[in-house]
Amino acid sequence: MKRLLLAAAISLSITGHVSAGNMPFWGAKAPVAFETPADQLPNGGFTWAPEIAPSGPIMVLVSLDEQRAYTYRNGVLIGVASVSTGKQGYETPTGVFHTFLKDRSHRSTKYHNAAMPYTQKLTQDGVALHAGGIPGYPESHGCVHLPSEYARLLFDAAPMGMTVVIAKASTAPNALLHPPFLNPLTATGNVAGDHRLASNEPYRWDPAIAPDGPVSILVSRSDARVVVLRNGREIGRAKAAFRRPDKNLGSHVYVAKEGVHNGQLFGHDWFGVGMPGHLGDGGATPDPEAVREIAVADDFRNLLAKEVRPGATLVVTDYPVLEHTTGIDVAVFSSSPEG
Repeated sequence: MKRLLLAAAISLSITGHVSAGNMPFWGAKAPVAFETPADQLPNGGFTWAPEIAPSGPIMVLVSLDEQRAYTYRNGVLIGVASVSTGKQGYETPTGVFHTFLKDRSHRSTKYHNAAMPYTQKLTQDGVALHAGGIPGYPESHGCVHLPSEYARLLFDAAPMGMTVVIAKASTAPNALLHPPFLNPLTATGNVAGDHRLASNEPYRWDPAIAPDGPVSILVSRSDARVVVLRNGREIGRAKAAFRRPDKNLGSHVYVAKEGVHNGQLFGHDWFGVGMPGHLGDGGATPDPEAVREIAVADDFRNLLAKEVRPGATLVVTDYPVLEHTTGIDVAVFSSSPEG
């Protein structure tokens, strides 16, 4: 009996503890601060801040070389997780996939009834996203293992048919291996075009690209840019001037309230949303001093104000968000990049 108990204890230490629903549990139980760089996540660690983009299309990018999964909603990064993909002889396939089956309590028909909680299946031969062991290197039989809590959160947030792109260095450009804060992909999994502004172009505005859907606004002090996305697609971008470009603003998320007030940022009142690392922001309003730090062309501000509706999200951050400045080391600042 003692041997049996010892064997069970060893098995649990490898696979994770068993939950109340008799399903194993792997990885961290809660997200770390959202600003944690992807390459500094511990095995089984993850970030998750869906408040940044409460609605819109979801896309997951799995970088095999990094052993990381990046989740975007409405074109904005909302979470990163450490993963474990297929080991030698069972390599995870690369390409663009769409989920076609979801099973919260799935068990494998191929591998001895093994538990595969929060399965989102990608291929007919069984490759899926699901909760599983994450030792810090590829060790699965082809699936993408996620931390259990991250797998649950993604399972609950993602619709059937979600796009999943799996890439590695030999098959994908660098943009997919070190993705930026903004979604680097199109809906078909192709790398989005270069959207940098010309030196004589103060802003770009084309709301017809996405006539309706949720709006997300990103203000980056590092990149000196405002980027506007609707329904996961960029509809506008503008150069921004910061009165004191070396002053840290922090990272904050706000949601537009009812009512329009010209004295507020982009013509609206906003209230703060708490997220990991910034839980104290809940219910707060933008710092008037921080608002006065940001200046954009009046024409762009007026165009944007007309498109903002209650529920739109605003992210103000010190971090870079553009394609050419953002990689794994998000804490590296650039004072005057082009983009």
